Amino acid sequence: MPCYLMINSRNLLQLEAAFRLQTMKWLDACKLAGLDILVVSTYRDDDFQNFLYAQGRTTEGKICTYAKAGESMHNKRKALDFCIMHGKVCDWTNIEGFTKAGLIAESLGLVWAGRWNGKIKEIGHIEAQH
Repeated sequence: MPCYLMINSRNLLQLEAAFRLQTMKWLDACKLAGLDILVVSTYRDDDFQNFLYAQGRTTEGKICTYAKAGESMHNKRKALDFCIMHGKVCDWTNIEGFTKAGLIAESLGLVWAGRWNGKIKEIGHIEAQH
C-alpha cells in the first residue's frame, strides 16, 4: 500500500510573496497591539482541501468549508488561518482578540473572513484581496 501525505502547511515561506509580505506586516502590527498570534494553516494542497470539504458531507464532523480544491485561497497560497495565543494555548474563544487582529488585517488591505455574511464566518482567517 503506498504511503500518501496531504499538505496542510503552517510555513509562511509557502505563501505567495506579496501576501507573505502583507502577513509579516500584519503579524508585526498584531504584536505591537499586544496580540500573540499563532498561524495554524497556510498553504493546503488540493487533496487536503477536498478532505476538509468532505467533512460533514461524506465523512463525520461539522462542515468547515464550502470551498472545494482549487476554490480556496489556501490552495492559491494567499490565505492563512490563525488563533490567538493565551500563554501556550490557543484561545479560540477570544472574540475580542480575533476582532482586533481582523481589523488590523483590514487596515493593511487584507480580507478578514470575520466579516463574511455567507454560511461560514471564519474569525481566524485572513486572505489577500481577490
